[in-house]
Amino acid sequence: MVGWPLIPANVKDDMTGCGEKFLPYGRQYLDEDDIEAVTNVLRGDWLTTGPMVQKFEHKLQDVVKSDYVVSCSSGTAALHMAYMALGVGAGDYVIVPSISFVATANGAAYCGADILFTDVDPASGLMRAKDVLDLIKDLSQDILDKVKVITAVNLTGEIAEIVEIHDIAKRYGWKMIIDSCHALGTSFHDKNGILRNVGDCHFADMEVFSFHPVKTIAMGEGGAVTTNDKALYDKLCLLRNHGIEREADRFILNCDVAKPQPWYYEMQILGYNYRQSDIHCALGVSQLEKLPKFIAKRQKLVTQYNSLLTGLSAHITPPKSGTECSAVRHLYAVLIDFKKLGIDRVDFVSKLSAKNVGTQVHYIPIYAHPFYEVKYGSIKRAGAEKYYAETLSLPLHVSMTEDDVVYVVDQISKIVKDRGEGDG
Repeated sequence: MVGWPLIPANVKDDMTGCGEKFLPYGRQYLDEDDIEAVTNVLRGDWLTTGPMVQKFEHKLQDVVKSDYVVSCSSGTAALHMAYMALGVGAGDYVIVPSISFVATANGAAYCGADILFTDVDPASGLMRAKDVLDLIKDLSQDILDKVKVITAVNLTGEIAEIVEIHDIAKRYGWKMIIDSCHALGTSFHDKNGILRNVGDCHFADMEVFSFHPVKTIAMGEGGAVTTNDKALYDKLCLLRNHGIEREADRFILNCDVAKPQPWYYEMQILGYNYRQSDIHCALGVSQLEKLPKFIAKRQKLVTQYNSLLTGLSAHITPPKSGTECSAVRHLYAVLIDFKKLGIDRVDFVSKLSAKNVGTQVHYIPIYAHPFYEVKYGSIKRAGAEKYYAETLSLPLHVSMTEDDVVYVVDQISKIVKDRGEGDG
């Protein structure tokens, strides 16, 4: 899931804090270790899929505690691969939340499936078990029988009701994917008090990640699928590389030749070129080594935001985490009652931008995009509409300082104060 910062046209590379330089809502943090890791690859023998890809996959596997990791070219590719690996196709239905980046739905649409959109919690944008059950009530038995997959989204780094949604999926015989593109590093306790890592696939067939520059770690572009299912892992490996098999013991047509043919390979299924490069994975390995520091910094900045925004609680609601979740927020998305505040969101965003504070809205409900509106007609989900009307992502990234957070909140306070004085 990707979003783009609202950066004024006259702002170029001058993009860090405290009012003198532009502060985007998100950006990568790179240091000399990252640069050295990439240049070492450029000086070596492998540029495409080489040893750094496997090293990155093993490193990510250690972080999330899944049995298998398949890296790929983007989070979108990861979603597409996951749907394909589950055999999603024409005639199938896939359930997704209304609030997410479009790729969550698009990956299934690429496969020819139809999309069913649940409502979400208007306070968090997250899919709840209640939203799934409400959708089920509105489905005909014919459509319900054709649901193949449900995809939950760990929006902004906070977890959805994963355990409860997984229980529903099991009851109806659906496969489950978790879109964790926002949530690398997040952990939570299950009903038994056991600590679970986002990505460990304990409650899903597969989970997917993105390593776009605004995410928790950056690879330029990159993604990954995690799973504990060996058969899914093998299929994912085929799907990311044109459907090509090179292992002789897995050949279909050339398995009985007297002499091995070293040039031989088979395209066994229709796959894609979704491979990742050693260049990107070298950066990914270096970034993963800094992940504990990234987590600590993001959580510290979130704590500071939450504290400073207390005085604005009449107008602005900070994001909340459940007691069972230790969220690593990719986004700091607040809720603002713009109607009550008496200011249009466009004007609010413009005023902050004029003070070099970048923001973004995550997200427009997927069903409201022209492609899906033409396909399915006008859809409205009350929780999604409310969340979309009020959400705004404030700057949150590792290169920020505590002074930057103070500056952002100060600028918001001035806008709120000015509106209050104007109303008086």
